Formats: sequence, structure tokens, C-alpha cells
Amino acid sequence: MTRDGLVLAIETSCDDTCAAVISRDGEIRSNVISSQEVHGRFGGVVPEIASRHHLELLDPVLDRAFADAGATLGDIGLIAATRGPGLVAALLVGFNAGKALAASRELPFAAVDHLHGHVAASYLAPARLQPPFLSLIASGGHTLLAEVSEPGPDGMRVLGETLDDAAGEAFDKGARLLGLGYPGGPALERLASGGDPEAFAFPTGARMPGLEFSFAGLKTALLYRIRDLGETEAQRRRADLAAAYQRAIVESLMLRVRRALRTTGASRLAVGGGVAANGALRSALAELGVELDVPPPALCTDNAAMIASAARYVPAVAFPGYLDLDVYASGERALGSQ
Repeated sequence: MTRDGLVLAIETSCDDTCAAVISRDGEIRSNVISSQEVHGRFGGVVPEIASRHHLELLDPVLDRAFADAGATLGDIGLIAATRGPGLVAALLVGFNAGKALAASRELPFAAVDHLHGHVAASYLAPARLQPPFLSLIASGGHTLLAEVSEPGPDGMRVLGETLDDAAGEAFDKGARLLGLGYPGGPALERLASGGDPEAFAFPTGARMPGLEFSFAGLKTALLYRIRDLGETEAQRRRADLAAAYQRAIVESLMLRVRRALRTTGASRLAVGGGVAANGALRSALAELGVELDVPPPALCTDNAAMIASAARYVPAVAFPGYLDLDVYASGERALGSQ
């Protein structure tokens, strides 16, 4: 193919080693995700371990992405990688690999913001939603609402974000308090399916004005409730605790989404991030009565197809201008502030 051909993207912002190949019109040719199970024993991601495993996994993940796509490096016209936010040591593995691959063929390179990637998952073929729309990103590291007026990062304006923990982080910490494994979101959802969401009242931040999120108090409320119940009773009522805790997270998200829809007058909503795979949240979103796009679960969690999608709307840097680009943990994201 010519240099107007396929897009190769790499994503290593946390503990998933990902590579994808898509066409310029957003058709996914391959999307490979290799999750690092080793972090379960620590109850969370250890950055140094994550970066070492990225080094071990990236070559076979890239090989698989090319094989699944039926393509070679010679077919690639643009290479992209996640620049941030994320774990710096993990980001460096994928970002430097992407630059090196691009430089080996003097190809253009696109440095992509991870949050822009979550929004751009909605632009993958078959494209389900085009701007303008409201976007909710809810993941292990980020929770925010953005108003999207155009596909590029300059067309995204943050309306509100978390003041402390992210929604996915709240799931993981709650799961740990309930004696569940990591990652906590799926485990807590499974436990909650057998419980009563009305059994306990946990805070949702309903009295907080505006569109900011806060989940730290919710985690503390669960901790105190477990202590008040005592070990035996808390163990007996674990499913009820999980169901009520999950309900509070979902309702906290939905309160802000409903406010944002009223404030902006938006009639379309896109949702991204790992928490978007949660069944209770999906059910609540479906009742909003707006045009809704929630990507398939594989495109909600961290993946490289969303990074490749976003790369199509980011100014590509010609060789060798990208060789001195660096990653960032936070504070330099593509999304604009309110």
C-alpha cells in the first residue's frame, strides 16, 4: 500500500499491551489486547512490573496484529502511539517503539491522547455517532464529561471531571474491601448480581453542584459499613453490599450525565472507558431517551484500535520531527478545560 494506507497504533498506558491496524476509513483490520494477569496478586497495577511485561509482550502483540490484519510494515502509512496520560514507565515502552518503527521507514507519526482515544472509539467503522455529542469517559484512571463539537482533540471541551478517585478505581477499591480479586469491576458486578441494590444507602454526591465527580467518600462509606456490620455479618451480606455500592457508583455517574444533557441541550451521548462495560450502567444509560453509543466491551477497555481511530484526527508529525517527543503522566491532555 501507499503511505495513504493503513494505520498502526500501539497502546501501553497501563497494564494492557495493545496493537491494532485499521484502515483510513476506520475499519478494524486487527485489534490485539494482551492483559497482564500478574498484577492480581498485588491488588493493583505495579508500574515497574507493567513496563517490564510490555517489553516482553510488545513484539509478539505486534506480530499478531500484523498477521490478523494480513499486512506488513510496508503496508502502513501512519504509525501512532499513546502519549499520555498513564503510567510513565509503561507509556515509554509503546511510545518509543512506535517512534522507532515510524523512523525505520521515515513514516509520519501521531502522538495520541488516551482520553481522545476513548472518544474516538465511536468513530470506528461502522461509525455510530458523529459530533456534536456529549461524551462520558469512565475508566480506572479517569472519569469526566466532555462536550464534543468535532472529531479532533481541539473539538473537545471538559465540562466536569473527578476530584479524587475515578469510577473504575472506586470499583477496584470496593472490590478489595469486599475480599474480591483484581481487576475489581467485573468481580464486583458478578457478586452484585445476586444482591439487593436497595439494601444499603451509600452516598452518590447528589448534593454536590455542577458536573464534578467524587468517589473517595463512597469508598470510605463502604469501609465503615463493613466495620459496623462486623466480619461475620458483612461476609453474609457481601452480595447486598456489592449491589448497593455498584448502584451508588452508577447513580453518581447518571446524575452528572443527566445534568450535562440538560445544561448543554445535547441529544446524543457517547460513553467510553472500562466502566462502560458494566451492565448496570449500560441499562441505566439505555433509559435516558437520547441517541446513545456505547462501544462493544473490547473497545471500551484500553485498546489500540481507539488510538488508531484518534490518530486520523491528530496532525501527523513528519520524520524526524517526532524523535524528541516525550510522554506525559497527566496535566497535558488533549482535552480542553471548561
